[in-house]
Amino acid sequence: MTTIFNAYTTPLEVQTRVDVFEEIFLVFLGLGTLVGVVVIAYTLYNAYKYRDSGEPDDSEDLPTLGELPTGGKGGKKLFLSFGLSAIIVISLVVWTYGMLLYVEDGPDDNPDDAIEVEIEGWAFGWDYYYDNGIETTDEFVIPTDEAIWIETTSRDVWHTYGISDLRVKSDAIPGEYDDTWFIAEETGVHDAECFELCGVGHSDMYSEVEVVEPDEYEAWVDEQLTLSITLEDQNEQRVTDGFELTLEHQDNDEFDDDLSFAYEPEDFENGSIEIGDIEQGGEYDIEIVSTDDEFETVEETIDFTGPTDETFTLEFDDLEEEDDEEDDEEEDETDDEAEATDDDTDEGGDD
Repeated sequence: MTTIFNAYTTPLEVQTRVDVFEEIFLVFLGLGTLVGVVVIAYTLYNAYKYRDSGEPDDSEDLPTLGELPTGGKGGKKLFLSFGLSAIIVISLVVWTYGMLLYVEDGPDDNPDDAIEVEIEGWAFGWDYYYDNGIETTDEFVIPTDEAIWIETTSRDVWHTYGISDLRVKSDAIPGEYDDTWFIAEETGVHDAECFELCGVGHSDMYSEVEVVEPDEYEAWVDEQLTLSITLEDQNEQRVTDGFELTLEHQDNDEFDDDLSFAYEPEDFENGSIEIGDIEQGGEYDIEIVSTDDEFETVEETIDFTGPTDETFTLEFDDLEEEDDEEDDEEEDETDDEAEATDDDTDEGGDD
């Protein structure tokens, strides 16, 4: 269990919000208990020392009614007690203020290493938008021992996002953004709820917060950023060759890494491909070009914010179909002419 000594010696860079608030509580509890013991003990001591034992001795110099008491050594004890109290109180205020500043500003780690999630409240649920493009509803998955920065807002009315177990609370107000952070030290499942009365469904506005090991979190991210694509023709037959597929993030210029990808038939298996090497979700423009002019070019947009499975139908090129129809007509005409010639030959033979 955390002790008062730990409260002063634990490095700030490894503390969580839970640690900070627990230490503040323990420090105040410890000092309050110490002061209480001293005050009560001193009171009992003086009560015993100066108790009324009966008739006063003739040697006692007792004050008379209306006479001010003398002695006390110039009030040294009074000034000493006030001085010690002032030092203790000012030290507590300064220390507590520094701890709360840490809670407000967050760890000193590089923010680029933290996981950033925008949380939007609505009546009556929560949407989560990860910085890597993943989007979920009422499901918040995070790893242990990593700083999680959240930015909260609302789509409709005032909400307040909070996770009691992790000492997290942040206002969600339409048109405004409030940010805070936290670190989860242990795996488990917690409840995120709304702490602002927001309507008839307020009491059911819960969201599951699942804390997992870092390896399990990476596996979850890989699962969310999995894109499956299947290519078929108009006859629902798999297309296995004669095309090139390209993907490009709509905001590619805003990222340091190049988020454009190209795939050829060799990357597909029986007209299907499962892409798992994309590390940034979002909206992607997809283009499927026929390399032998057999199919029309396909240009669409994919909303890739979770596990996505898309099937695209490659339609025959109109010009190709017209050429095929003309070839068929020419073949029919040739067959008709050949049949007519055969008929004329048969009639001449009969004559």
